[in-house]
Amino acid sequence: MPTLDRLANYGLRYTRFHTTALSAPTRMALLTGYNHHSNNMGVITEAATTFPGYTGVRPQTITPMAEVLRQNGYNTAQFGKCHEVPPWELSNNGPQDRWPTRSGFEKFYGFLGGETNEWAPLIYDGVTLVETPDDPNYHFTTDMTNQAIDWVEAQQALQPDKPFFIYYAPGATHAPHHVAPEWIEKYKGKFDQGWDKLREETLERQKKLGIVPRNTQLAPKPADIKDWETLSADEKKLFTRQMEVYAGFAEQTDYEIGRLVAAIEDLGELDNTIIIFIAGDNGASAEGQMNGMYQEMTYFSGVRETVPDMLKHYDEWGSPSTYPHFSAGWAVALDAPFSYTKQVASDFGGTRNGMVIHWPDGIKAKGEIRTQFGHVINIAPTIYEITGIPAPGMVNGIEQDPIEGKSLAYTFNDAGAPEKHTVQYFEMFGNRGVYQDGWYARTIHRLPWGLPLASLQEDTWELYNTQEDFSLANDLAAQHPDKLKTMQDQFMAEAEKYHVLPIDDRVVERTDAVLAGRPVLLGDRTTVSYFEGMKGMGVDIFIDLKNMAYTITADVEVKANGNGVIVCQGGRFGGFSLYMKNGKPAFTYNYLGMESTDVMASQPLKPGKYQIVYDFNYDGGGPAKGGVGTITVDGNKVSEKRIERIQAGIFSVDDLADVGVDDGTWVADYGTSSKFNGKIDKVTIEQKK
Repeated sequence: MPTLDRLANYGLRYTRFHTTALSAPTRMALLTGYNHHSNNMGVITEAATTFPGYTGVRPQTITPMAEVLRQNGYNTAQFGKCHEVPPWELSNNGPQDRWPTRSGFEKFYGFLGGETNEWAPLIYDGVTLVETPDDPNYHFTTDMTNQAIDWVEAQQALQPDKPFFIYYAPGATHAPHHVAPEWIEKYKGKFDQGWDKLREETLERQKKLGIVPRNTQLAPKPADIKDWETLSADEKKLFTRQMEVYAGFAEQTDYEIGRLVAAIEDLGELDNTIIIFIAGDNGASAEGQMNGMYQEMTYFSGVRETVPDMLKHYDEWGSPSTYPHFSAGWAVALDAPFSYTKQVASDFGGTRNGMVIHWPDGIKAKGEIRTQFGHVINIAPTIYEITGIPAPGMVNGIEQDPIEGKSLAYTFNDAGAPEKHTVQYFEMFGNRGVYQDGWYARTIHRLPWGLPLASLQEDTWELYNTQEDFSLANDLAAQHPDKLKTMQDQFMAEAEKYHVLPIDDRVVERTDAVLAGRPVLLGDRTTVSYFEGMKGMGVDIFIDLKNMAYTITADVEVKANGNGVIVCQGGRFGGFSLYMKNGKPAFTYNYLGMESTDVMASQPLKPGKYQIVYDFNYDGGGPAKGGVGTITVDGNKVSEKRIERIQAGIFSVDDLADVGVDDGTWVADYGTSSKFNGKIDKVTIEQKK
């Protein structure tokens, strides 16, 4: 990662900087300077509840940094990932108060969900859904970088007297791990030693770089992660390929960041631009479970992918035909010297990210290390201090909460400055901990690959002296029970202050909007009519058809050789589509990209107006069962076929529902275009419960 190295060699490396352990909460804290629960972002918006601290709706008493900068004369832009918008607000109807261009950014080009397909992303330019450029070599990280370069060049050309603020947030290295073969092949064989050896090698390199103390130990590896030497030859072959793709994805991202840095340098603005490079996906993600996944949507339907099945995709891993994630063993290795990973907020493996700050005009030191404790809520206050803009007390007539983070500017030119961020709580999915003056108390409650280890009341708490034990390898709870009790009390005080309570360790239940109690755009309606041109409708916007019978009624005008999508949801890795092909009405159910069932009329329709109905009679008896699909045209049955099984969970987080087209990847083969070549008057979908 030469760009990161270059910035570090001419800037500062921060070795004790922390996130929240999950992406959306971290981003919200970064963009505001307030803790994630204060932002009502205790978890991702798709798991929001009605509890304060967890609603997913940023309060008006907290204003994003971009809006503060914009109101103080900055041009502002965001490129890449935005995962801060509540899912029930992801439509043209809004409200759009929490979309990037209503939250302080004058320009936004990126995606709004938790992840996207790098080869076929769901892109918004401002609040408008745009088509992916038609380029066989297209990759979203390259596209967003081109957009960022174009924007900063135009900004400097038109308003060079105005400062600029860019939030550049690529999808990497979050799943899916998508990258071109030339990046992957650079790492062929580089990880054959396996994850256990990689942990050891990583720690040794960290010691040589001086970014961990020489006495740092490897914290224990989770018992669930197999020793590399016990794996079969097939497991080793598959897992090393997963890591080769991941590494290539990371390097390609660094290359693209380098292009943006070079553009700023060419404009003569690099030395006077502060670049804050936070490297990581919180901790590396163990959400791929023990074997990884060739296509991540299997996880949401409870389908376990086997090593032999995944090996069939070995040569294409990382390509458009895959939607991959790696094994949890690699996540643990990449979080060395710590034990755990992303989601585990009580372990530094889930929260500690490398950070570099580069600002030649403002920081005299070059290539130095800073060891003061830091947290993502420190970023906004740091920017406020160096720009001379105070944290706001009042914005648009609304009194603001006191800023919760502390500026890191005091560390810029004083390596030995006493740290100012002396207390910080952590919580995610019941994993909780608290830092205070070098001591750290925590409990490991839930791991990303399993159920809670104990009830919240019966969790085991541990105690560490982080000044002597960098990696949290030596639990001192038994030696210092009074100190542990003091720290536990400190956690509860922080939790009460920042709206962390009540602790909610539910996961599956919170993904169900009704059970969680969060808003559902459609309410209790069982029938909805959609119209041509409506597209990019997420799971909280489009009617839920999972595990039930339903009817789709389409009033259409068909042209000669009618072709294209009437309505669809999902894409290549799971979904359904009602469409026309060569004049014939058809319906395809794509089960996880593994098997497709086509229901198609035998005869084409002549030009004219028709009512085409697809009726699905579900077997019932629980989720993921089969049923019979029937197509009728003006009341006459033209095709019928059994669908043996359906997906229990969502089709996709970024291949969404469309009328008249299939944006993103395609559910079925429509020929040369997915766009309907006739006219759609109305599509009415009815649940039959």
